[in-house]
Amino acid sequence: MSDLILDALDPEQREVALALDAPVVVLAGAGTGKTRAITHRVAYAVSQRVYDPRAVLAVTFTTRAAGEMRARLAQLGVRTAQARTIHAAALRQCRYFWREAYGTEFPQVADNTFGIIARAATHVLGAAETPLIRDLETEISWAKSSNVPPESYVELADGREVNGATPGQVAAVMANYEKAKQAQGVVDFHDLLLCNAALLTDHPAVAEQIRAQYRHFVVDEYQDVSALQHRLISLWVDGRDDVCVVGDPNQAIHSFAGADPRFLREFGAEYDGARTIRLVRNYRSTPEILRVADHVLRPTALERLRPTSASGPAPLVRASGTAANEADAVADWLLERHAAGTPWSELAVLYRINAQSPLLEAALDARRIPYTVRGTERFYERGEVKQAVRELLVRAERSPDVTAGELVEATLAAVGWTPEAPGGQGRQRERWESVTALRQMLFEEIDAAPTWTAADAAGWLRERASWEHAPVAAAVTLSTMHAAKGLEWDAVAIIGVREGLVPFSLSQEEPALGEERRLLYVACTRARKHLRISWNFIGQGGKQQRSRFLAGLPEQGGEPARPETSRRSVKSRPCVVCGRVLATPAERKLRHHEDCELPVDHALLEALKRWRKETADAESVPAFVVFTDATLMAIAEAKPAGERDLLALPGIGRSKLAKFGQGVLGVVADHR
Repeated sequence: MSDLILDALDPEQREVALALDAPVVVLAGAGTGKTRAITHRVAYAVSQRVYDPRAVLAVTFTTRAAGEMRARLAQLGVRTAQARTIHAAALRQCRYFWREAYGTEFPQVADNTFGIIARAATHVLGAAETPLIRDLETEISWAKSSNVPPESYVELADGREVNGATPGQVAAVMANYEKAKQAQGVVDFHDLLLCNAALLTDHPAVAEQIRAQYRHFVVDEYQDVSALQHRLISLWVDGRDDVCVVGDPNQAIHSFAGADPRFLREFGAEYDGARTIRLVRNYRSTPEILRVADHVLRPTALERLRPTSASGPAPLVRASGTAANEADAVADWLLERHAAGTPWSELAVLYRINAQSPLLEAALDARRIPYTVRGTERFYERGEVKQAVRELLVRAERSPDVTAGELVEATLAAVGWTPEAPGGQGRQRERWESVTALRQMLFEEIDAAPTWTAADAAGWLRERASWEHAPVAAAVTLSTMHAAKGLEWDAVAIIGVREGLVPFSLSQEEPALGEERRLLYVACTRARKHLRISWNFIGQGGKQQRSRFLAGLPEQGGEPARPETSRRSVKSRPCVVCGRVLATPAERKLRHHEDCELPVDHALLEALKRWRKETADAESVPAFVVFTDATLMAIAEAKPAGERDLLALPGIGRSKLAKFGQGVLGVVADHR
């Protein structure tokens, strides 16, 4: 068995599996088989009786990755090892040991903290709009991940901006948020890690039990750990040698959530005698795709990947006229790839922000191309999936001997599923897609095992659900670049690769600019055989430039702008960014939706922010009372020349004009 485990590995992966006598840090480039290496490491150690499988804790940072790891370990004969997200592992330990340590049950975990933060913000600021609450939610997450308490925030958050709120105001909101949670008797997901750390540091008897239970550690995606996560993992390991961490500094793209790749880079210095092993053989992408990915990453690449796949077609690098032209061209490319034999499930379109999705969805709907929009909700926690699975298990228990096919069809009929997809977009379509994906997954297994009974199907589904092993829909995947991390497809299109989006308009300086570069690199390395990169060059204010990260790449097959209708009613005027019809008078005056991003004059935007701060200080009011960040960005985009131009912008009425109009127009005029 051990020979079979090792024979499936390349020399570097084999080294990972055999290095059981010291701490190990694995620097694993995109597509180099890191999951294979670490699961075979565990399986080999178990086969050699070096590991007790019940004492293994494999830590990941997404539920999907944890399910994949459990599935692979099971295939290698290791079924009792624990593979969990760090939050799931912490919650399990807190629930088990909390009463022993504190004499009470562990508090409930809040499903949604938005409302609590909104009330805390209103208490501190007097009023808070949804964009500000969202930004505060992100900032609180960053602070807790980075071990920054409210009383230290002002000192440690130098240079951070939260939609015009001052550091002192953010700290006050954080403090009120903590008080509100305590009053409600709930904790958030970051508290799980803090509480687990408290159990280990403040209760030696509990710590001894936890460390006796888990003695062998594997931690995936270590470039994405935060200071708090690194601290908890260190407490679990407690200085022992039996730890292996895996990561890739070139794929560090989550600093907004508090992730810090220095913990991966400095692992060898923290653990005496640690070995560093590099995985550089790429088994995913063609040499042509890797050359483009390396070009994007240059000059920051730490290690060039070595392709092992056969040569393929050159990636397409193309410009389109408007955003609508780009969406149409990508939809046509998807049709071409499918006609050439690529399954819908092996096609994906990636973008920087969610606001780019609706126009693309409309283009796919027009061509009847099936698609699914990748979100953050776990598949088996979706309401419609939980209902269908619950109904199936109940029916299987009542009639275990009926055929599996009869069980599935009866269950789907009971939950209201129909073969025809509902028209349009929205939640109804999403529910249908989820149940359809579940049905497809079940019948793929039933077709391979025609003698299955209802009991067989139910047992198989229980195991898949415990692994969080989600089905792959027979549809094109639409996803942000961030959400695509860890996934791969035969053919990938990346849209909107232009200045203002990639890099994003608010990420123009280091270290944020470097992270934007790595994000595009991650997007490119999702593709196995075909890669298409595009941007639109027509937008508000004239021509838009392709991303600086593409500089030096030859453009192949640029697409001309398609003619627009010469006479178009004002009410049906399209957004110059996404092409959808503008819905409000303010949007029609602005010529784009408020959530559609445009290139911004960053020097002007900074000048406007300085003016806003000075004005807010003079008025003794929060900065967002003068103008929100969104309004300042609209001013920086439009560069209004007079009061009429200023009034046309969203967020500016007569009272704002009277109070602040001359000041802001003066800033714009000075900039000109």
